[in-house]
Amino acid sequence: MEHGGGNNSSFTTHVVSSTMTDTYSVMAAAIGSLKGPRHGGANIKVVQMFEDMKKNIKDWSDEGQVADYLRKILHGEAFDKAGLIYGVGHAIYSKSDPRAEVLKGFVDKLAIEKGMHKEYELYSAVEKLAPEIIASERKMYKGVCINVDFYSGLVYNMLGLPLELYTPLFAMARISGWSAHRIEELSNNGKIIRPAYMTLCEDQKYISIEDR
Repeated sequence: MEHGGGNNSSFTTHVVSSTMTDTYSVMAAAIGSLKGPRHGGANIKVVQMFEDMKKNIKDWSDEGQVADYLRKILHGEAFDKAGLIYGVGHAIYSKSDPRAEVLKGFVDKLAIEKGMHKEYELYSAVEKLAPEIIASERKMYKGVCINVDFYSGLVYNMLGLPLELYTPLFAMARISGWSAHRIEELSNNGKIIRPAYMTLCEDQKYISIEDR
């Protein structure tokens, strides 16, 4: 449901609540944040990425072919050309995401039941290879691991749920956490949250329009 006030949608809840607007507006803003592909909407990107992988990798069991494709993704040569392997990496979790660890145990069983174990094995191969490839291709300051979005999209896919429901399902679980953060903000509200920015540019003299 919730893991701290630092994640984007929870922070959005605080920021928007500090304006003293209504609850509906706050939740709408939080959902808008959650649906982004770098936040809760990542599981949609994961599913789309794997669909692209299944079309472009001839032998899903060949780790060499999988690794080559992952490198193409990192180099911006495959999938959406963003250079991101979706579902891998997290702002807080660097060694493991406990949510993903718990979920994975159910994914294996569901994949067998749904006749999609080959897909699950492809996911497992990417889970193994992606952190190694990212570490070899980019300068790393901490470890990298899969996050909960990596497998949640596969679960929804195996259950036959449309992509349009992925974010609403996530939001349903987060509503209680967002509500708690909203109550906290309203209870301690003194000022609007208004970040200040300090320019890093050098001071420049004003030039009149006539001389520009």
